[in-house]
Amino acid sequence: MHAVVVIPARYASQRLPAKPLLNDTGKFLIQHVHEQAAKAKRVSGVIVATDDRRIFDAVASFGGRAAMTRTDHPSGTDRIAEVAAALDADVIVNLQGDEPQFDPADLDLLVGLMASDPAVGMATLAIPLRNRADYLNPNVVKVVCDRDGRALYFSRSPIPFVRDGEPDFTHTPPPFLQHLGVYAYRREVLLRLAATPPHPLEQAEKLEQLRALAHGIAIKVGVIATAHRGVDTPEDYAAFVQSHRANLS
Repeated sequence: MHAVVVIPARYASQRLPAKPLLNDTGKFLIQHVHEQAAKAKRVSGVIVATDDRRIFDAVASFGGRAAMTRTDHPSGTDRIAEVAAALDADVIVNLQGDEPQFDPADLDLLVGLMASDPAVGMATLAIPLRNRADYLNPNVVKVVCDRDGRALYFSRSPIPFVRDGEPDFTHTPPPFLQHLGVYAYRREVLLRLAATPPHPLEQAEKLEQLRALAHGIAIKVGVIATAHRGVDTPEDYAAFVQSHRANLS
């Protein structure tokens, strides 16, 4: 299965401007992400999709591959779809450009999920929910799955809702899962979704993946033990820089 990672990267960020080009470690943040993705064994290529020449030039400076896209894309999914339209690939993996500590083995898991279940159009990841605060937090997206590991629904609300008593976060296998925003798509599914208007469920929850479920596209969910923290704020970046320096010493 020919899989390519496409990393959408924008210069503008409300909480952390010029995020992809931060380089307090001696490398651009986008370079760290690119290098992690390139370590995946089941991935044949990594491309940064950007609408900013500064990011394009930075990727070229460290020997990476970048593609310029239109400036009017409403989401990262639309940006990677523009790149995917010109690729000869079976699977496109969408990895966010602010995940410098992402485990390459998780990318291999995504590709493996697609290879093992030809009926699914997408794959994504989740981790067990272990506390009530996250279960109730609308900023923590939850997912529930069927017995074959396919997503039944994603929501910002607590799902599954426990009618009687309290949720048991120690149960194995875990019934309470937090969704992680990394996806693998079959190329034709990605192009189809990018050409499809938002669905009312997607608009209500503000979750793009509900567009796929609403149109009957099966999503396989791989459960991993832990998730690495992304870089959203100056504090996140400072913590990453400190961790990177500690690993080098």
